[in-house]
Amino acid sequence: MKMFRSRSWFGGGWGRPKNPHSLEHLKYLYNVLSRNQTVSEHNRELLVETLRSIAEILIWGDQNDSSVFDFFLEKNMLSFFLRIMRQRSGGSNYVCVQLLQTLNILFENIRNETSLYYLLSNNHVNSIIVHKFDFSNEEVMAYYISFLKTLSLKLNAHTIHFFYNEHTNDFPLYTEAIKFFNHPETMVRIAVRTLTLNVYKVDDASMLAFIRDRTAAPYFSNIAWFIGKHIQELDMCVRNEADHHSQNRLADLVAEHLDHLHYINDILCLNITDLNHVLTDHLLHKLLIPLYIYSLASHRRKSSLPEGVNQAVAKILSKTLSRPDSPRLQDPLSGRVSCVVALFLLSQVFLILSHSPLVQSLAWIILKTDSTVLDKGVNKLLEHYESEKKLLEDSMNNEASAVNFTSKEALLEDLRNITDEEKEKLAKNPSENVAMHKPFLETVYSALDCSENDYGALFALCLLYAMANNKGITSDVIEQVLKPKKSFMSKCSSKDIKYSYNVYLVEKLLLIISLACQPTCRIRLVTLEISLKLLLHLVICDGKNILLEPHRAVIETAKSQSMTLLRNFYKSEEIFLDMFEHDFRYCDMSKSSLNVEWLCMDSAILLPPAGTPLTGIDFIKRLPCGESEKARRAIRLYFLMRNTVLTLSGEMETQLPLTNPQSCVQIEQALDLNNSDLIACTVLYKDGMKMRRFLVIDVLQLILVEPDNKRLGWGVAKLVGFLQDIEVTGDKDDSRCLHITIHRPISGATTNRVPLLSAKFLFDDNIRCMAAKQRLTKGRLKARQKKMQHIARLLEIPGQSGPPSPAFTGQGLYTCRATGRNLRENRQLFTASRAPGFAAPKRESSPGVLHRADESRRHRDGDSPHRLSNLRKELNPSPSSNNVKKETRSREASSSRTKSREGSPKMPRPRSEEIPLELIKKASHSIIDMAPKINILPRPQSAKTESEPCASGLINDNAQSKESGVLKETTTISEETSFIGDRQSDKKSEEREAV
Repeated sequence: MKMFRSRSWFGGGWGRPKNPHSLEHLKYLYNVLSRNQTVSEHNRELLVETLRSIAEILIWGDQNDSSVFDFFLEKNMLSFFLRIMRQRSGGSNYVCVQLLQTLNILFENIRNETSLYYLLSNNHVNSIIVHKFDFSNEEVMAYYISFLKTLSLKLNAHTIHFFYNEHTNDFPLYTEAIKFFNHPETMVRIAVRTLTLNVYKVDDASMLAFIRDRTAAPYFSNIAWFIGKHIQELDMCVRNEADHHSQNRLADLVAEHLDHLHYINDILCLNITDLNHVLTDHLLHKLLIPLYIYSLASHRRKSSLPEGVNQAVAKILSKTLSRPDSPRLQDPLSGRVSCVVALFLLSQVFLILSHSPLVQSLAWIILKTDSTVLDKGVNKLLEHYESEKKLLEDSMNNEASAVNFTSKEALLEDLRNITDEEKEKLAKNPSENVAMHKPFLETVYSALDCSENDYGALFALCLLYAMANNKGITSDVIEQVLKPKKSFMSKCSSKDIKYSYNVYLVEKLLLIISLACQPTCRIRLVTLEISLKLLLHLVICDGKNILLEPHRAVIETAKSQSMTLLRNFYKSEEIFLDMFEHDFRYCDMSKSSLNVEWLCMDSAILLPPAGTPLTGIDFIKRLPCGESEKARRAIRLYFLMRNTVLTLSGEMETQLPLTNPQSCVQIEQALDLNNSDLIACTVLYKDGMKMRRFLVIDVLQLILVEPDNKRLGWGVAKLVGFLQDIEVTGDKDDSRCLHITIHRPISGATTNRVPLLSAKFLFDDNIRCMAAKQRLTKGRLKARQKKMQHIARLLEIPGQSGPPSPAFTGQGLYTCRATGRNLRENRQLFTASRAPGFAAPKRESSPGVLHRADESRRHRDGDSPHRLSNLRKELNPSPSSNNVKKETRSREASSSRTKSREGSPKMPRPRSEEIPLELIKKASHSIIDMAPKINILPRPQSAKTESEPCASGLINDNAQSKESGVLKETTTISEETSFIGDRQSDKKSEEREAV
């Protein structure tokens, strides 16, 4: 018993403490470590659990008990970690993984600076960093690099001295990490880049001086070499994957190159002058100029050699590229890539990098390098650029020379060193000589040739667009080439301004645009879109269109050609309208900003243009396949050209979209439904939910409303859908049900038609069900027909002249609506002049059948004081007036029928006035015997007054007129409707007699 007590008292006790988060538990774990300092197969599990528990207690003590760290430092427990790492026993790697994980968790979760300083003291952390771990073990490598990245996140002006020793010029955290910059694992490379950026952000002069003097040159040189080797692999992949068989490898290589450029841009954006100077120098001398830019002019040198020499050079180059130890790219003649790949990579460079000294020199070399300097090498090329830069700065500083410098003297200066033949050629066509003696710019212009396809033109356009929009390039470099130039005609006044632009480049772009509008062209939509964007950038200055008249005529001709091409696909089919509206939404969303950077992230454009959707390439980045895609291309081509012409003319779009959102009802909007046609229904959703709604059918929309509790006769829109997007089918089992699907409009992001509503509509009876189905079907047809007519007017198709429909220009049925109100605004859905029972506009001149009952009712309800005389004329028609009535009856039918219903009360029709079903089913040309179906009651006999002879005479004359005149007209009207009219007129005659 005494022995047990003594052992329990020693070192906090052999028994495990009950509280795992306590100083006593840490003392217990310390005893376990001290008695298991040698790792073996038997105790490695115990050591792993002990290390995990130590990290947990230290994190708890950091927030709750400072004595925990005091004990940890007093016992120097980090020394146990080092002893375990340095052992070479069988279980050491297993324990090292847990040890690195413990350290990573510990440093990641500690928040107290004092505790952090305790852990970093005694230099044990640096000893762990420089330890030679077995990096062949993937887990050891992963936890080690994660541990280094976690330490870099703790770097600041106070903690940097725990890692960087100024006296010994030693910085193990940085020097050990950069060794894994080109590690095969992507996560390791990302961690190293993050660590170096965290190091560069620390504002410590001595540490930055150490990096600049000791590590910057070799590290940045290795970066340039690794990127160059990577680019050569990418070029070989493009050459071998022309059939789109394997795109994953190419996508990985392009993504890796983008990561490199973004990492370089992050370093340059830190604005560390010394580091930026070293990095820029290595990139220009060893990567960007010798590999990227010189590849643009490599075909020029090969063309000057014999054919056999070309083949030998190609063999040597292919062997060189396939060797694992490719030469460092210090010699500009050592390695080249294809012109297409070079243009693509340079586009990425100018889209991502914006460091002015770097992109300024690259842009100047591409745009202004002379062929005489090209063969002298990279060093001479950069020296020439520096000298020209100094001369330009001196000329800008010299005000006297700037004032006396005129456009004429500038032209003479340019012509000073050329021959007379060249002067004569320049005078004839100066636009063709813009790229004379400029090999790199000439290569870019040559790539704009789209006579066969636009494979190289797309990358050349991307490069020009990227340089024109790079913020790091000053205007003096790209002016007159990629930017309009302004020149003042007089020194005193700034009103007289002369604008000029690169005519040669504009003509190249106009040629691409004209070819794209041809029916058999092989130019992709993305190429056309970039051409139009670049054209607008070149010819719009200070908000003005400076395009010359001949060039404007080319643009107008191209727009007419696009319109003519689209006319060939104009059809009355439903799919054309859906494609037209979908593609307008896409172009409307993408016309504001063309993200060329996203375009250059797609590796698929590096392969030859594909003509099938099976490759998975986006539609605008490939050639159309089939008639449907050709129609889509023609639609988008028309939209692009239309938008460009409107932009050049400074006009706003007023005809598109086909449906104006301002003229549409919105959800939760209050509607005035007085005197409107409402059909009550129950909406049965697929999930079993039921809702009572009222169905309203407008010119463009189907609206489901519920009554407004605040105002009688008003409703609130709960669901709104376009009539053109509905599908209506009947229910075989229930004649009162309809299955209605309302599709959402196709968005620009996806072509999937996700239903807005798909439910069963249950009506009160089959009559209302059939009426709803008929109105929905006719409304859908009319809505689509009106939009197709609007498209025909836009395309100037013959026979479709006139202004567009008011429903598509924001006026529609809702002329009384004020824009900019809240969702529950007070406005009428239908105006007071609309007849009940109609949800579509009135047709003033539609053919119809004249009802005699309606005609008599119209005269009876009229406000004229001579109503009785009019009635007499009606009942005693003269032979001459009878013929006039016959001729004008068909023209007055529609208006009289519509007006006759304005004052009629809303009440059900009596059963006696309904049309027999057997009469409806019979053909209009069949003879119908109406005698057994009509019961004419005899007139009541009463004592005659003084006015009765006159009245009876009128009635007898009316009866004779029926036999002689009215009954003769039964051949021109429907027998069923005449039957109703006769019965109604007889009843009204009887009522007048009774009166």
